[in-house]
Amino acid sequence: MTKFRKLNRPTCHRMSMLRTMVSQLVKHERIETTVAKAKEIRRLADNMVQLGKGGSLSAARHAAAFVQGDDVIHKDRAGGYTRLLRTRIRVGDAASMAYIEFIDRENELRQLKPPTQPPQRDPLDPWTRSRLSRQFAPAKEEKISECEI
Repeated sequence: MTKFRKLNRPTCHRMSMLRTMVSQLVKHERIETTVAKAKEIRRLADNMVQLGKGGSLSAARHAAAFVQGDDVIHKDRAGGYTRLLRTRIRVGDAASMAYIEFIDRENELRQLKPPTQPPQRDPLDPWTRSRLSRQFAPAKEEKISECEI
């Protein structure tokens, strides 16, 4: 696991904190934390869900070794298992706070939008389409300056 934000912590403390936060996210399905930590948790949580979906024994053991507790991680989605919602500015140090939650859960803070389809248009024949696509600029008006007169 490389290329993490350092979050102003030593490596062992940072990894322990991220493991705990991912475990709490799996247990409670929504936690509030700072935006920087939430972005790192999102990467790890999505990776653990992918491992849980893998189905192989080695993937399940790898996910169980990272997530503390006996909670099962399984989502029926193609990807994008978590959502990050910015909430407020913390009073003590003015840090940006955010909720991170799993998508497709009960009592979501923001409901998913139904997929929208663009309206279907009748196909135009090539002559009409060509005529409609032409855009003519207005004719230039010649200005007669006073110095030429």
